[in-house]
Amino acid sequence: MSTTTIASIDGPIATFTFNRPEARNALTWEMYDALVAACDRVDADRSVRVFVIKGSGGSFSAGTDIALFKDLRTREDALAYERRLDAAIERVERVAVATIAQVDGVAAGGGCAIALACDLRVCSADAKFGVPIARTLGNTLSASNLSKILELIGPAALRDVLFSGRLIDATEARTLGLVTRMADSGNIDAVTRELADTIASNAPLTIRAIKEGVRRILASRRLERTATDDLIAACYTSEDFRNAVAAFLEKRRPSFTGQ
Repeated sequence: MSTTTIASIDGPIATFTFNRPEARNALTWEMYDALVAACDRVDADRSVRVFVIKGSGGSFSAGTDIALFKDLRTREDALAYERRLDAAIERVERVAVATIAQVDGVAAGGGCAIALACDLRVCSADAKFGVPIARTLGNTLSASNLSKILELIGPAALRDVLFSGRLIDATEARTLGLVTRMADSGNIDAVTRELADTIASNAPLTIRAIKEGVRRILASRRLERTATDDLIAACYTSEDFRNAVAAFLEKRRPSFTGQ
């Protein structure tokens, strides 16, 4: 296991931690792959009844490390990136047991997608959610990840959050129905554990059945995976995207021209 992630099991509770606090837990492919591997281990261990995903250092995850985008140039590059990201997020969604995202600090981009793919979210007052691509990189979301946000907050709120590129705080996230429990940063571990223990003490087959039933219902409403390939390719192969990636890495504000 890489030092940028930590996986553990304590009784019926499995925990996975993003552990790259110096980069606000920005996600490398190694970290995405470690998360997928942790999901596989959870499903293989019948003693595990709840899976908690969290971040270290006061952030959940700031999203995909922008350095991964430096060499992304073609339509094939863009679609390969989104397919690989989709596979990781969907693996979280398909974990058989109940999943809890413990969100203290920012959950942005891919980090937000992971948090929203979990069944439940325990949040501190410092929690922030969003996908600020309209003001940072000028790329877009896959049909799969767009669907997940749409299901949770509805079209009007989705347009507001994605068009503005803003992050929503814990209070607004709770109003939108994203937050299961609120906690202080100092006791968020305890609040999460209490919720996890409650779930773990209940009938595991019932929880698995309800979770899978909800997943199937939602999956039946979603677009085919390729339905937005043209939109993904148009954004990722644009001059705006290439210039914005360079601007981000050089710590300057991007300028968008629509080209």
